[in-house]
Amino acid sequence: MNQADEQALPPGLHSGRLARLWARFLRGIYSLRPTHIPIAYKLALILIVLITSGMSLLGLMIISNQSELLRKQINDFGEAMVQQLAESSKELVLSDDILSLMVQVSNLGKSDNIIGAVVYDNDGKILAHSGKLPIHDIKKLYSTATSFAPDQYAVEWADTDENNQSQELISYITPIRYQNLVAGHALVTFSKSALSQSLQQTIIAISAATIFMILLGIITAYFVGRRISRPIYDLMDAHRAIHSGDFGFRLDERRNDEIGYLISAFNNMASGLLEKHQVESAFSRFVSNKVAKQIMENLDQIQLGGKRVQATALFADIAGFTSMSEKLSAEEIAQMLNEYFSFIELASRLYHGTIDKYMGDCAMIIFGAPEEDEEHKFNAISCAVMIQRMVERINSLRRQENKVQVQFRIGVNSGEMLAGNMGSHDRMQYTVVGEAVNLAARLHSVAEPGQIVVNDFLVKDPDVQWRIVAHRHQSIRLRGIGEPVTTYILTDVKPAYSARIDRQIDEILKNRQVA
Repeated sequence: MNQADEQALPPGLHSGRLARLWARFLRGIYSLRPTHIPIAYKLALILIVLITSGMSLLGLMIISNQSELLRKQINDFGEAMVQQLAESSKELVLSDDILSLMVQVSNLGKSDNIIGAVVYDNDGKILAHSGKLPIHDIKKLYSTATSFAPDQYAVEWADTDENNQSQELISYITPIRYQNLVAGHALVTFSKSALSQSLQQTIIAISAATIFMILLGIITAYFVGRRISRPIYDLMDAHRAIHSGDFGFRLDERRNDEIGYLISAFNNMASGLLEKHQVESAFSRFVSNKVAKQIMENLDQIQLGGKRVQATALFADIAGFTSMSEKLSAEEIAQMLNEYFSFIELASRLYHGTIDKYMGDCAMIIFGAPEEDEEHKFNAISCAVMIQRMVERINSLRRQENKVQVQFRIGVNSGEMLAGNMGSHDRMQYTVVGEAVNLAARLHSVAEPGQIVVNDFLVKDPDVQWRIVAHRHQSIRLRGIGEPVTTYILTDVKPAYSARIDRQIDEILKNRQVA
């Protein structure tokens, strides 16, 4: 539990089991946070916030303007009524005609909108009234009133109606003047319920419209978000398809906008990847997969030359191939070579070898180049044993099918070699050259059918000798080599490795029979 979690603990939970439970609860809350929010939801949320904010501000502006408009209308109406009362009462107040004043005030009080009317003399004495009377005298009313026009005042106060319910009222006051002399005061009272009711109805209408527009905006935002994000999801699906190796995947949607340009760019990229994959697949049929991959990854750095490496070369060819080719047709020779070389390629792949080239009936396999391999010596020996043992099994199967059988001669040698691109700038080939390669080629030429010949340097290698079964063959002189070369016949590897080879051959031949 970190320091922030400890500070968040309620009193009494700073230690013990309850503290651990609290910390576990906090971790559970943190783990519920979403790690990925779809872009459709983000777009919808942005649109909803914009629509909600816009409609809310618009609603507040309309309500505020409507409230001011209603207040101005009632002020104008109150000003007109109280001014009318003051004008009509002027002569009656001067003539002290109380009866006429009472009739006039009573008639004015019968209006649906007016709930009270009063005429005062200059000293604030009530001369005539109808309906509700203000709870304060005229002087108190003037002191609390607000002026909204010259000689026009309004005061808000509260009272109860006939049902003893609270009622908000507003009274409009104006002096009764005669030749710049104040003869009295006129007062007209209205109920604010009409204003409140109109304002409430306006708020309800605007709120309903706002809520409707927000709901409509939510629905619109959701579908617009889905519409906008759908091509993005399609691009995500296309990326997954390309990543899984489906380079033929294309997006069919056509749009005349930025997303359409992006879709077109993706399709062009996918076409380029498909073409590259097809070229790489075809290229790997002519050179090894490792070499093809290395070349395709460094297209800008292809140049002649190489580097010195410690590697092992294996040469394997068919004994008596020349006389055999005279007896068989070209098609039969090709079919036979393809079958045997296919199995040799599988064997080399199992032991991290690279088919350097096929030369007629001879296969040249390199171990330790182009990729480094610390076990290249023993891997080459294991591959040689596997080839001879697998050829025996294939010959047995071909014998049952009345097909020609062959035997291979194999030579293996290890040492320093120059590995790289050889040839010319217009035509080059990845291969290895050197004295160690030449010796491997010479060793296989002196081997008998079914034999694996190696030199004493490889047999006596500390990492190899305890894992192989070999016996000394003879010392031979090879053309171009001054000193005699001591050779060994490699017959097998130790039982543990031999059993593994048998299992691998069983699996390979099982697939052959199924095919």
